[in-house]
Amino acid sequence: MPLLYSSVCLHSVNSLQKFTAHLHSADQMWDSIRRIPYSTPGRWVQVLDLSELLAELDSSAYYALNALLTQLFPLLPFLAKLTLYSGFLLSHRALASLTHRDGSSNIRALGGIYYDPFIYSAVATGEDPFVQLLQVCVNLEILEVTGVGLDDTDLGSHLDNTENLKIPHMATPLHLPRLQSLTLLSMPSSLLMHALLHSPLPRLQNLSLTPYDDIPFPASLSSLFLEKHGQHLRTIFLSTPRSWPTRYHPSPTTILHTSPHLRHLSLEYPLPALTITFQTPLTGVSSPFNLPLQILSIPRPSGDFWVTLERLLPFLPSLKIIRMRDVRWLRRGMTPRAQEAGIQGEMREWDRRLTRRGIRLLDGKWKESREA
Repeated sequence: MPLLYSSVCLHSVNSLQKFTAHLHSADQMWDSIRRIPYSTPGRWVQVLDLSELLAELDSSAYYALNALLTQLFPLLPFLAKLTLYSGFLLSHRALASLTHRDGSSNIRALGGIYYDPFIYSAVATGEDPFVQLLQVCVNLEILEVTGVGLDDTDLGSHLDNTENLKIPHMATPLHLPRLQSLTLLSMPSSLLMHALLHSPLPRLQNLSLTPYDDIPFPASLSSLFLEKHGQHLRTIFLSTPRSWPTRYHPSPTTILHTSPHLRHLSLEYPLPALTITFQTPLTGVSSPFNLPLQILSIPRPSGDFWVTLERLLPFLPSLKIIRMRDVRWLRRGMTPRAQEAGIQGEMREWDRRLTRRGIRLLDGKWKESREA
């Protein structure tokens, strides 16, 4: 029976209602004299996945669903992984229910979190409810958050709103000693980002971030975040969630300098003219040095970026794979003329050049041309 409840994935509001009612009824009948203070089957639940349910949910049902979650969270004291949907905003009451309950320190992974900095700014108290949640999730290992993005048609308003955003004084930084993987998409600036920026993250190795290098501080914290926490990163994914219209912002050109231990770097449009320099402590003169980068991902081949790549290759002796993540090799059977036309022709030209250097060119499915 515990295995049946250990990992719960619900696909409808009706299922969530029944599940919550069952756990609440069992909790009401639980004998507090028992040696275990938490009721079953609630204490057996370790994984709760609501992503499919929330993805199909009509916005008119958000209030009712938040009410259900407010009731459900306290019944799951050993919940280790919670997955929501990046289009669903948890209410303040639901967040408080998740925060102020027994077992908050058991949470290891939070995924699919949607964060609106201007709703969660909590002007009345000066506290961000999501930051309060992270303060008690001291064993958190994986955090995935998506923000509201940036309206480029009203950039001036965003800059004004950011200046008016109340930044509370942090008496103590967040304590997240086990955080290994962090995703902050469509989030130029927020109280959450500010808290993470000024907190030590000693085990952080994987970072997914939407770049906003053209937006000045403090309206954008992304470049400063890379500079502050990049030293020990092994993987960086720069990504802009697709919308209509999708507006891309530049990435810092110094990523390889601020994150010298990278093994995998995935870049976003517009592709930056990367530089690698190292400030020697004795002379203060900048000089290039070898980097351990093994995998470089870009959306698709670009003539301008080839110039940058050719300049970097002598300092990337460990580079073995370049991946074009938005392109697929043409399937076998297509005519040679089709295979040499357009983007496919550019891919094959890159393949020929890189093969001579011992580097494999892979498409978005991690396949070589001969495997397509």
